[in-house]
Amino acid sequence: MNLIFIAPPAAGKGTYSTLLKEHYGFNHISAGDIIREQVALKTEIGNLVKDIIAKGEMINDDIMANLIETKLKTLDLSIPFMLDGYPRKMNQVHDYERILKNLNLEVDKVLFIDIDKETGLNRILGRVSCPICKKNYNTLSGYMAPKEGNLCDDCKVELVSRTDDTKESYETRYDIYVSETKPVIEYYRNKGKLIQIDGTKDPDTTFKEIEKILGVN
Repeated sequence: MNLIFIAPPAAGKGTYSTLLKEHYGFNHISAGDIIREQVALKTEIGNLVKDIIAKGEMINDDIMANLIETKLKTLDLSIPFMLDGYPRKMNQVHDYERILKNLNLEVDKVLFIDIDKETGLNRILGRVSCPICKKNYNTLSGYMAPKEGNLCDDCKVELVSRTDDTKESYETRYDIYVSETKPVIEYYRNKGKLIQIDGTKDPDTTFKEIEKILGVN
């Protein structure tokens, strides 16, 4: 099963992908994580995109396609996998279709997690994650809060926020989402592969709906 998660920033793509990985063994490909890994490693690409990430802007399509294809080739593609954060615009859709064709694959389902701008902003200002296991938390919500201060429940290390989790960066990314990603949503809707999910509910409720949709519970 080949899934794509599409959603505005802070809608929960990373959270639900992580849960599918933990509970059902799905491989998880996060476009954002791939980019941040390159920045942390100070590779040539990482240095190139560092300033772009901080501003919340999009990465060059050719660079993204190369990173996604390289990552896919490292996976056992007989195991179901999900991609979050890519493709975000129609040029990337065509790039991804080319990549999948080369690997004898196709998109099975596209999960569109829908939230409004205000909900996303409230979530993003409290979002933190573990630098080791990548588990996501939120210090400003009544759910997903760490059990002990600002420490990961499992790794017991200090949680960190993303450099692009600011009001200004969020608003830039949301506006880009509206202008560039909505055509992607309509493209997959017209192909009969899009499933729209209300992402404003609490994560447990939303995840149960995803489990039902995928038939894994």
